[in-house]
Amino acid sequence: MKNSNYMSRQASAGLLLTALIWGFAFVVVKSSLDKIDPFYMLAFRFSIATLGLSIIFFKRLKNINLSMLKGGFVLGLLLFIGYALQTVGCKYTTAGKNAFLTAAYVVMVPFLHRLINNQKTKKINIAAGFIALLGIGLLSLRQDFMMNIGDLLTLLCGVAFAVHMVFVVKYTANHDPVLLTVLQLGIAAVMSWIAAPIIDGGFPAEAFHTDIIGGMLYLGLMSTMLAFLLQNVCQKYISPSTAAILLSTESVFGIMFSIIFLAEKLSLRMAVGCVLIFVAIILSQLKLKKEVNKTA
Repeated sequence: MKNSNYMSRQASAGLLLTALIWGFAFVVVKSSLDKIDPFYMLAFRFSIATLGLSIIFFKRLKNINLSMLKGGFVLGLLLFIGYALQTVGCKYTTAGKNAFLTAAYVVMVPFLHRLINNQKTKKINIAAGFIALLGIGLLSLRQDFMMNIGDLLTLLCGVAFAVHMVFVVKYTANHDPVLLTVLQLGIAAVMSWIAAPIIDGGFPAEAFHTDIIGGMLYLGLMSTMLAFLLQNVCQKYISPSTAAILLSTESVFGIMFSIIFLAEKLSLRMAVGCVLIFVAIILSQLKLKKEVNKTA
């Protein structure tokens, strides 16, 4: 019991760290989109991440097999679709709405988990998901609720990320999560390089500016390589519903970093949103502890 409880807590901490890293990425992406097109940005971040992981875990690459390649392709495809929709959507909407609509996956994951993995989700997890989404709405939406093309693309991105999270559970159950991370990021990189010249046009000369290089290194090494490695490893020890709630705190961190670096202000409404998200996390963690005790 103690070991299972310890691993679950460690996994929760790892997912919160992932959310923090992604939260700062909203600031980096919003700042970088003025100088570099979306698909080239994806190509750089996925390529940097794949190269970094391949160097670190070089000896493990020999263990890749056909079944793992299939899983990596599915995860990579979903990852590319989700990030393509999010990055393009961010260009046509606000950072706050982009964070909120992306986090819609928090209420989709429990239902998709049951549909795809045939696993029942507890009612308290579903309730916690809706509470988290309400909190994200209060935190992120500061204008009207009208949807433009950027909002629609971002909402679809949330669907893609929800499906991706559920399939992470499916494939990491029987495969090395590290190798799956390398494969999915590699597939996403290839797809991004194929799409970039078709959709964005010629190679951006601005890519070699110092500030852009710094942003791409953060997105590649931290927000992609480290974050997805953490997600794939941690989701082996925690339910996808709880994982979705923990990862949804990226919106809290996103607002926090926007206040620090973009001079945004924290209103009472946003503070209430933060409280609701933390209530959702507490509910999910209480349920997690109960489930660990039952399996002991």
